[in-house]
Amino acid sequence: MSTLICGSLAFDTIMVFQDQFKNHILPDKIHALSVAFYVPEMRREFGGTAGNIAYNLQLLEGNPLIMATVGEDFGTYTTWLHHNKLNTAHIKTIPHSFTAQAFITTDTDDNQITAFHPGAMTESHQNSVNDVKNVKLAIIAPDGREGMFQHARECFEAGIPFMFDPGQGLPMFNGEELLHFIEMADYLAVNDYESQIIQDKTGLTLAQLAEKVKALIVTLGGSGSHIYADGQRFDIPCVKVEKVVDPTGCGDAYRAGLLYGIAKGWDWPTCGRLASTMGAIKIESRGGQNHKPTRDEIEAIYTLALLNEIKLD
Repeated sequence: MSTLICGSLAFDTIMVFQDQFKNHILPDKIHALSVAFYVPEMRREFGGTAGNIAYNLQLLEGNPLIMATVGEDFGTYTTWLHHNKLNTAHIKTIPHSFTAQAFITTDTDDNQITAFHPGAMTESHQNSVNDVKNVKLAIIAPDGREGMFQHARECFEAGIPFMFDPGQGLPMFNGEELLHFIEMADYLAVNDYESQIIQDKTGLTLAQLAEKVKALIVTLGGSGSHIYADGQRFDIPCVKVEKVVDPTGCGDAYRAGLLYGIAKGWDWPTCGRLASTMGAIKIESRGGQNHKPTRDEIEAIYTLALLNEIKLD
């Protein structure tokens, strides 16, 4: 049985400006901005929520199945997915379009200016969950607006339990629409900032949102995460790392750990610890798909973190 990953596949072009933006943007001219940054350092990463989640779930041997739409420029990404033994059967190429792309310029203070081209992602509704067989669990991650609605509805109607992960797609939906997603979903996963936006848009408290799903997961960055389930809150600590290199894709790695644990029927503290472990492994490398731990290495890091947690208790 597979875990269906509905979401975006994207190229991330990351450029580094060797100065501070503030030294080149005049506050009194912000209304008439025309500025160029010289960026001698540049790299291109494979990304997108579906790609990142599936990559991490594959590290756990969790049998992910990606559902996404891409452009005619997707060839190198396809090669990468095949190299990592990821199933591409439900990745649809949209003619005369580009794959979604993020162009990110970072300065020496880690400020970012990002331009995002959605490209083929806006056609995600051309894929249907009804075309997929043997799915045990799914996640609806940021994607085209129409596609997110359609795939959530199809999962719900087919009786496939799914996690709603609105992420950067939150601005596309009003409070009523978010409630519709949540009422269909079995699990809701957000970060602390996103949880506040959902509360503001829906008018519901965190406790009220938690009552509508089997589990509400709120990640808190360096402060760990909270899982609200079974009428209680489980506090999940961060797994300590030697060096924080790049937080890009950490939330996706965390969600992969959650999905693996849910599919296995684990309890929430165990799911949360694995999720935290996956996020910690990812943060020690650049990009969303460049870390390459073996299954045994993941297990060793998880076990060590658990032993350290027991000692602290």
